[in-house]
Amino acid sequence: MESSDKTQRAEEIVKNHVIISMGAGLVPIPILDIAAVTAVQLDMVKSLAQLYGADYSGDFAKNLLTTLTGSTLARIGASMIKAIPGIGTLLGGVSMSIMSGASTYAIGRVFIRHFSTGASLFDFDTEKGKAFYERYFEEGKDVAARWEKESKARQEAEPAARAADDPLKKLERLAELRDKGALSEEEFQQMKRKLLEEL
Repeated sequence: MESSDKTQRAEEIVKNHVIISMGAGLVPIPILDIAAVTAVQLDMVKSLAQLYGADYSGDFAKNLLTTLTGSTLARIGASMIKAIPGIGTLLGGVSMSIMSGASTYAIGRVFIRHFSTGASLFDFDTEKGKAFYERYFEEGKDVAARWEKESKARQEAEPAARAADDPLKKLERLAELRDKGALSEEEFQQMKRKLLEEL
């Protein structure tokens, strides 16, 4: 795989896992959300290791993640807010979602940086890793929020796009064009026949 292709694929892996982890961060039960996000992050590290041909161990990777994310106390704090009845669930969920995405983004960037040098999971420098994690975590808050908006916009656009391709919707638009004089009755009937064949 070419270097640019590998980099692009790595970026896709991180982006997909960031979006999934933001959903996992909305799990409304304290502690359980952290477990769900950790599972997503482990899957991401495994995918990146496979992409770069690096050795992988689930237990070893889990220990590394705990070391890297241990200083992100706000992440756990947001999870704990969910324990407060009522509004706590909503506020905690929203902040946990962004922090989960930022944390996943930071881990992804750290491991892309590490694996792209040809290094393996087992020669990871935790001190350097923690420093990079903190830097990428701050950057990741904005990135996660942007990707979340893009993802929602795509999901909202998909039903509209499907509706636009619906033969019955097209037929309605053709009838409107005929009524406005843009199509003759004969043209309308020809197009209508074609559309009905699609049903």
